[in-house]
Amino acid sequence: MSVETQGVPGRIDSFPTAELAGFGVRAGHPMPFGATLVPGGVNFSVYSSGASAVSLVLFRRGEREPFAELPFPGEYRIGGVWAMTVFGLDHEGVEYGYRVTGPETPAPGDRFDPARILADPYARVMSGRDVWGAEVDWDDPYPYRSVLVSDDFDWEEDRPLRVAPEDLVVYELHVRGFTADPSSGVSAPGTYAGLIEKIPYLKALGVNCVELMPVFEFDEFDMSRVNPVTGERLYNYWGYSTLGFFAPKAGYAATGRYGMQSDEFKNLVKELHRAGIAVVLDVVFNHTAEGNENGPTIHFRGLDNATYYMLTPEGYYYNFSGTGNTFNCNHPVVRDYVLDCLRYWAGEYHIDGFRFDLAAILDRGQDGAPLANPPLIETLAHDPLLRDCLLIAEAWDAGGLYQVGSFPGYQRWSEWNGRYRDALRRFLKADPGSAGELATRLVGSPDLYASRGTLASVNFVTCHDGFTLADLFAYNGKHNEANGEDNRDGNDDNQSWNCGAEGPTQDAEVLALRGRQARNALLLLLLSQGIPMILAGDEVGRTQ
Repeated sequence: MSVETQGVPGRIDSFPTAELAGFGVRAGHPMPFGATLVPGGVNFSVYSSGASAVSLVLFRRGEREPFAELPFPGEYRIGGVWAMTVFGLDHEGVEYGYRVTGPETPAPGDRFDPARILADPYARVMSGRDVWGAEVDWDDPYPYRSVLVSDDFDWEEDRPLRVAPEDLVVYELHVRGFTADPSSGVSAPGTYAGLIEKIPYLKALGVNCVELMPVFEFDEFDMSRVNPVTGERLYNYWGYSTLGFFAPKAGYAATGRYGMQSDEFKNLVKELHRAGIAVVLDVVFNHTAEGNENGPTIHFRGLDNATYYMLTPEGYYYNFSGTGNTFNCNHPVVRDYVLDCLRYWAGEYHIDGFRFDLAAILDRGQDGAPLANPPLIETLAHDPLLRDCLLIAEAWDAGGLYQVGSFPGYQRWSEWNGRYRDALRRFLKADPGSAGELATRLVGSPDLYASRGTLASVNFVTCHDGFTLADLFAYNGKHNEANGEDNRDGNDDNQSWNCGAEGPTQDAEVLALRGRQARNALLLLLLSQGIPMILAGDEVGRTQ
């Protein structure tokens, strides 16, 4: 259909030109990827370079079976991008996914499977795990569904805070864990809304930056097991197994069952900013929830496995993450994906910075070898939209690459200073010869960061990994038997000291010594040059 005005053809891109499964459609816009609301419809764009056919599969919200499937016509493909605009969709009541068929002769590493419906890697919201710990349908063939979202939140003139790095006091916390216990006294425990109620506590504590452990959509039932003693179900609690990189975790939202997790999380950011507290997200781009050869097919594996993951020549997964697969971050397509994701969170959610889990993987090329000039790290350092964002690297990975002090920082990146942590712990338990290194760490680790300055060093004594501050002076060894892994998980080299008794005790002298040691640790941390980071709960003696 076309519209003419005085003989000049008018715009026709708001009208369908064909019909599929009862819907008007037309060739879509290849960019941006994902599902985007356009006049009269929704533009769907997905990358799958090796696919021979792609279909859009539509569900009504909450229904198990799809109500329509629309094959992308061949002429709707440009390069490796399949794009189609669908008109007349009820975007508030629809969920969607993709069915992808591969070539007749698969290449090594191809894992196309048209029997599966794939989630959209660019989905802004995902459904399927809407309420934390709610029992799910284990036979659902499409448990993680992509959902359309309207960006209509009222930010009330909010902007990222841009707190000067030299003024930061970072507080690492778990969104659910911070208020899940009834003792928190909040009206919506374990949620973004509950955390808002604790902002006065954060202000009183004196922190001006929260580093949130993963809030991207993940499945708490992933790799779940039971407590060998009590028989209770154990969850994937920390969330380092991402399903949806653009989607906030629905189970952390009091309104998640209504699909309002995006607005609830934005409101958290707005209220933290109103209180002068910056927001840093812990992001996991080193691996995904799809695991190794035996893992589930969720999205990347079925769209373009050889693009998104580091594969051996035989098509198996390199495992530099220790979790089964390794995201192929320096492939140009994947590099753009990571950049799109971070730009989205910085732009749409006003995020102030990012901490990158196992960031040394971002330094590896497609064959796993470290790169002299890793393009993703350089791109993030100089991206114009991310210019004011704090970039923090956990500068090691599970494959043995340890880059504390040598991570390619481009005068922009800071690092979790693992050498600071170890030196401080050794000094506090009076290891011989530890005072000299401690002095170096207290003045900003100039042996590591002479050319980059003290703000390259994020100093910490404890973090979510391993012992809390209370545990550091209560145990000589780790005791993780309750999670059903026979105490195999976690690091055995914790530089801890139990102060004379292993674990809980009523000995007054031991308890007094433990308290002094905890205060000593926090005093040294807060007096050191660099950016201090405190683990949530250390101020009240939380045990892990």
